[in-house]
Amino acid sequence: MPLFRLDASIMPATSQSRALADLVESEWSAENPGAAVVRRDIGSEPLSATIWREAVTGGFAAEADRSPAQRTALARAAELADELIEADAVLLAIPLYNWGVPAHVKTWYDLTYTDPRIAGGALNDKPVVLASVLGGNYNPGTPKDGWDHATPWLTRVFRDVWGADLRVVQRQFTLVGVDPAMDRFADQAAEIKAAAEQLAIEHGRAIATQVQSLAA
Repeated sequence: MPLFRLDASIMPATSQSRALADLVESEWSAENPGAAVVRRDIGSEPLSATIWREAVTGGFAAEADRSPAQRTALARAAELADELIEADAVLLAIPLYNWGVPAHVKTWYDLTYTDPRIAGGALNDKPVVLASVLGGNYNPGTPKDGWDHATPWLTRVFRDVWGADLRVVQRQFTLVGVDPAMDRFADQAAEIKAAAEQLAIEHGRAIATQVQSLAA
């Protein structure tokens, strides 16, 4: 029962999205001892910014007419798609950067989506957990309400385009304790952190149980 895990933080040593995903993975592994975890860290090893273009143009060309770059891009797209298709569950650790989806995450998504198996809905009903972190507070009524342009897009494409059975755990205020201007929110941030960590544990247990029931 392999779990595929994607990490996207550019600062893995201090990554809060990684820490949140660790809780999901830990619970998954506790429920599935010995199960493999396949990892891809696109924050530390991002894909080329031009590889999606090569895959798209290569897809419109006959095999014999494809350039070496196009063949490489299509092979990488198939590799990325295989990681998702072959997994029993998926864990995505994606932070909010500059109010949007990190560029390297968008490249990973776009390239993977060029594989016809993914575009055809290969992830239908597969359990997926999105672990998302935001530096500030983006809840309704706050000054940054509506500034989170990543979570709605990620939710839309994974759930509605790829057809995943998606669960989301999100932790806000991760810059409290880092940015002195936000220290006054320490108590609220601690409550948010505790609630997010508990939900991450519950999601890890839930997807493990779901996969076990499907395999039974």
